[in-house]
Amino acid sequence: MSTPHEADVLVVGAGPSGVAATLMAASLNLRTVLVDPAPVGGKLHAIGSLENVPGNWSTGPQLAAGLAADVERLQQAGRCSVIQGRAAVVTGYDDRAELALEDGQILSAQIVVIATGVTALTPSNAEWISAPTATPLSPLWRSSPTDMEGRTYVLGGDRPLGTWLRTHRRSSTTLHVLCPPADDYKIAEVLGDERVRIVPVCHVTLSSMAYGDEWSLQVQDRHGEHKTYVAKTVLNNLGNAPARLDGLASGEDGYCPPAQQHPRIRVAGDLRSAQFQRVTTAQGSGAEAVLEPYYASLLKPC
Repeated sequence: MSTPHEADVLVVGAGPSGVAATLMAASLNLRTVLVDPAPVGGKLHAIGSLENVPGNWSTGPQLAAGLAADVERLQQAGRCSVIQGRAAVVTGYDDRAELALEDGQILSAQIVVIATGVTALTPSNAEWISAPTATPLSPLWRSSPTDMEGRTYVLGGDRPLGTWLRTHRRSSTTLHVLCPPADDYKIAEVLGDERVRIVPVCHVTLSSMAYGDEWSLQVQDRHGEHKTYVAKTVLNNLGNAPARLDGLASGEDGYCPPAQQHPRIRVAGDLRSAQFQRVTTAQGSGAEAVLEPYYASLLKPC
């Protein structure tokens, strides 16, 4: 008989994808442990508007509260345990998968579902921007129109741009979006909004002015021409980088395709690909990450 594990399914990450995986595992009567250092809901707590998520949710915090209630219900019924901890390394073996936490604790399960999502890029991380390492820019999605003074420039055309516009429907603030070629496919959904001015660029050099309350943006456009802008408000909307754990296989873009992982390590949610970073696709992938090994008999009674 095989050695009992702490769980049948270990889920890392308590965002939409991780909670969906947890709910699916519990519904299959699998011993389930959810691991995350943060409250249930993850980045949903900072999303001001939801437009394409079924269930009549209008804001991220509303959906986060619903997910937290789901997890609490499972805990009270004894169908799920929650560990407040930060995962560090995941390893797959023939008969189990192991998860090492930063505090040194080792957890084992028949499968581990990794749904750690993404982290926000900074200007110094972006190849098309030259900027000091510790450039203190506020993210667009945390900013309100009252925070914006004078002409507002936005670095990058990532999808929070559309979320911000929906959240602040009554705002007349114009956003001048410096957009590299890699973001062209992302801005299609906002091109009809009169409050958006797209500035196609290939490179931007960002620096603080000598007196400290304004920024200099030296822009090279896609025709090789150079322009300089001065602004008091410059916001970060550069997108994300995968928050992958050690032990995961990744592609050239840093994301972790599910097909490249050990059979007992399942990847779900935003961690899979930059092109499918949506709440609904994250939820579906979380459920699938449990169902697929269940039907493939990787989830057998210990």
